[in-house]
Amino acid sequence: MTETATTAEELEAVLAAAHAASGQWGRRPAEDRAAALVAAADALDAAGPELIPIAQEETNLPEARLSGELKRTTFQLRLFAELLNDGGYLDARIDHADDAWPMGPRPDIRRVLEPLGPVLVFAASNFPFAFSVAGGDTCSALAAGCAVVLKVHSGHPRLSAAVGRVAAAALEGAGAPSGILQLIYGTQAGRDAILDPRIKAGAFTGSIPGGRALFDLATSRPDPIPFYGELGSVNPVFVTEAAAAARGAEIAAGFVASYTMGAGQFCTKPGILLVPAGSAMVSELAGTARPAPAPLLNDRIAQGYADSLQGLLAHDAVSPLGGTGGTTSSPPAPALNVTTAAALLADPEGLIRECFGPSALVAAYDSEAELLEVAGVLDGQLTATIQGEDSDAVAPELVRILADRAGRVLWNQWPTGVSVTYAQQHGGPYPATTAPTTTSVGTAGITRFLRPVAYQGLPDHLLPAALRDGNPLGVPQRINGVLSPS
Repeated sequence: MTETATTAEELEAVLAAAHAASGQWGRRPAEDRAAALVAAADALDAAGPELIPIAQEETNLPEARLSGELKRTTFQLRLFAELLNDGGYLDARIDHADDAWPMGPRPDIRRVLEPLGPVLVFAASNFPFAFSVAGGDTCSALAAGCAVVLKVHSGHPRLSAAVGRVAAAALEGAGAPSGILQLIYGTQAGRDAILDPRIKAGAFTGSIPGGRALFDLATSRPDPIPFYGELGSVNPVFVTEAAAAARGAEIAAGFVASYTMGAGQFCTKPGILLVPAGSAMVSELAGTARPAPAPLLNDRIAQGYADSLQGLLAHDAVSPLGGTGGTTSSPPAPALNVTTAAALLADPEGLIRECFGPSALVAAYDSEAELLEVAGVLDGQLTATIQGEDSDAVAPELVRILADRAGRVLWNQWPTGVSVTYAQQHGGPYPATTAPTTTSVGTAGITRFLRPVAYQGLPDHLLPAALRDGNPLGVPQRINGVLSPS
């Protein structure tokens, strides 16, 4: 396979191999899959000196950022290996036959989660390691027992090819079947793959238009499949009057650091900051030092950012805040603009929208009641943040409204930096994602690529091992409603 667009013949070979590999991989013991994930992590760590310079050349990202991202990627692989060895992800449930069951005699029913089948993953531009070839979607699908076909992002094809070679060789060297992780190139190959009946789920991180187009394809198939798309978010931040009075300068500095992190190219970048109009925060934000200009990931993203920023500045209710030198140059200096909460409420579609890059919008409100009103007009978000004080009367209702609209609600912290943990939720109502009940970061992500199967009345030897009497695998089992071992 070359790094040019994948031909129809090459795609057919990839899909056939993925179909065969997935059937074998899903039947392998969980500990075997865990060992293969660890082998891939070890191989990627060892290949870091080769991979990071390629990533620097293709993405304009600095070495320190890329080294940290590679570390996150391999940590994630090892964390999912631990999850597999624990066995709780199977959600094994056993209801023994019970003639005295209140709803009438109950048969023996046993339920467990099983792999969906081959998964098509679309790599992201802004995380060439952590949301790409060996990133979170790939990791969770492989852990679930699914083969992965990875649609390479055009922003880093050479790095993708190198990571793919290292990871696939390590997986297969640890016993995974050939074809367990394969790459395809080009828009048409991705489109054709999502429509192929051998693909059983799709995962995507990118723009709203691109993600929505793929979602529509996935759900228009004769056999619709789940499509887990992460699309867009403005990640609003709400500063209460008490918080502004107590630590306005600190909040201003934290906000600038957060929205400019990675040149504003994080999906969790806080894009809107609501501050009290009567406070000093607008002037504090205007005077807060911003980082030096930094090149964006590629020319396409740079042009998209310039177009979005110019469109925002053309709005009658928006004006620049603080220094404007170089904000429309290449590379762009961080930009900060100002409006009012009333303007957001009057035109939420025009003002509450993502601008992918180093810019943010400050909105001044006249009363805290406007915080609740703005929260109420938000569409789906990955995150929503409150900078507040424990005594804030507005906080309980604001938290409730924001929890309806965001996958993660933060208190006195910043949304950039998504920790890979057991409890992490990286998702939210549309258009943040196409699947708000799931997460693309954290161990709960494995459930996206599993489906429940119930077995009724089967003899013990025909059951999956996780459901057998005596618990030969030693995994957690919920027996007649009681978790064992508890």
